[in-house]
Amino acid sequence: MTFTVQDPCQLVRKSLGDDVADDLRFVVKTVVGEENFIDMHPNRSNNYCCGGGGGALQGGYPEERREYGRIKFRQIEATGADYCITPCHNCHSQVHDITEHFGGAWHTVHLWTLICLSLGILGENERAYLGPDLAELGL
Repeated sequence: MTFTVQDPCQLVRKSLGDDVADDLRFVVKTVVGEENFIDMHPNRSNNYCCGGGGGALQGGYPEERREYGRIKFRQIEATGADYCITPCHNCHSQVHDITEHFGGAWHTVHLWTLICLSLGILGENERAYLGPDLAELGL
């Protein structure tokens, strides 16, 4: 299994920058294994917005939001990763939506889900976004 990670706009590009993006990668690689991580390009402070933040998810105009998100869709698709890890709820909702809308081949999963799974404390009712390769792990 391979994993990539979305750099959230509010956390990385608009506030704490590359230092927190590096911390994010440290956590992700610790949880999934460095050999299973594929970074997007561009990444960190130069990564593309997913298009779901700033009220876009709740603001209507789903087709326009999805069309903007096509850039992120193509970027994730280019990694070939099986999972896109999202530490932000808005990113998760948007990336999950564009994956389904454009027919992506990856699963979108919250960072906390993988952290809990790696610790052996993920409940049965918290596995909705895991693919079949991870859904039964630790049960």
